[in-house]
Amino acid sequence: MAEKRKGRVLVVDDENGIRQALKMVLQEDHDVILAASGAEAMDAFTRNAIDLVLLDILLPDANGLDLLKTFKEMDPDTAVVMVTAVKEIQTAVKAIKAGAYEYIIKPFVVDDLLAVLDRAQEKKRLLKQVTYLKHELQRYQLFEKMVGKDPRMTEVFDLITTVASSDGAVLIQGESGTGKELVARAIHNLSSRKDQPFVVINCAAIPASLMESEIFGHQKGAFTGAVSSMMGKFEVADGGTVFLDDIDCLEVSMQAKLLRVIQEKEFERVGSNKVIKADIRFVAACNKDMQTLIQEGRFREDLFYRLNVFPIKLPPLRERRMDIPLLLEHFLDCHAQRTGKPAKQFSDEALAQLTAYQWPGNVRELQNLVERLFTITKSDLIGIENLSGLSIPNRQMHDMTLREAVNAFEKDFLSQVLARVRGNRKKAAEILGVHRNTLLSKINDLGIEC
Repeated sequence: MAEKRKGRVLVVDDENGIRQALKMVLQEDHDVILAASGAEAMDAFTRNAIDLVLLDILLPDANGLDLLKTFKEMDPDTAVVMVTAVKEIQTAVKAIKAGAYEYIIKPFVVDDLLAVLDRAQEKKRLLKQVTYLKHELQRYQLFEKMVGKDPRMTEVFDLITTVASSDGAVLIQGESGTGKELVARAIHNLSSRKDQPFVVINCAAIPASLMESEIFGHQKGAFTGAVSSMMGKFEVADGGTVFLDDIDCLEVSMQAKLLRVIQEKEFERVGSNKVIKADIRFVAACNKDMQTLIQEGRFREDLFYRLNVFPIKLPPLRERRMDIPLLLEHFLDCHAQRTGKPAKQFSDEALAQLTAYQWPGNVRELQNLVERLFTITKSDLIGIENLSGLSIPNRQMHDMTLREAVNAFEKDFLSQVLARVRGNRKKAAEILGVHRNTLLSKINDLGIEC
């Protein structure tokens, strides 16, 4: 189970008694780093990922306000609370304008100080959450749960439940449109990290020139166009799960940097040497043969083994045809609920044709087709005549009778079940929930060889 990371507080004060007192007060709930001067503070801030700074204004070698400005330029998300023994309104105003979260006066009441720190950390948490939600708003999907009763999908569901309790990396393999992201989300939602961010990174959609900045973040001025510092997706995902979609499209140079994050659990923003700790679970997905890519030198073998701790293979839709009617009905219901329009259904003939179709685009193609049919069909019943204008390859299916289509479906499905139990008819009958004699009769009627 992932433990909640303690916030890291940098205490900067030239009085040793103040530093030690603050350490005693804070160390139970925070990781505390002490600095007695501006130079020590800069060194500590550069080397560590700091969540909050308690900064004395008067230091022997630096002006606290100047340090405040430097810290905020280096990392705008770090909360800084200024501390002083002198109550000067003008100084307080300057500190707030320079980006300080709060301004407190020595001697301070411990409970008041802790309240200020809690509010400052809550603000940073909310900023992180806003960044995460901005990413999520762009990734809204019509459906949230997976649908399937086919034995191969049942095995996938069982595997999801098993691996969710671990923190090991998962590699999901399957054709485009089979629902790899849904599997990744299910793993995250069943894990101890479910209340933390689930961050999606599409390795095929992000240009190689922007990938490093996108996932690691960057400092202001790190490159042309970096007008401000930016938090990367790995930083947003701290404590949660990162889903690396189309990992097979990631450039080899970035693969090496990803491997380091997985191994060392840390990274730096582009243009910074400050180490940021990363408590992240990685789930990756691919639709190409990874062993071929490794042999061709296009994917690092060591990264593959790091990601392939728990492999999950998703079957294409054509290999789990018994789920097609379920999915068709599911998406019809989803569209009816979303649009507020009356529910619709497919005729037996249309259902038979769609069940026999090969679905090269898998579930995604089926989802898009249902949306189109739901929108353009005026009747509550979607018939085979509504499919005639659609671009469905297998045109010979249009001329099949309903019985022929059903027989083709049954033969294909029963052949799959028998293949999975290596021809054991007793086991096949148990899986199907029918008597062995009924199964034997179907096998003979359909001409299945086993």
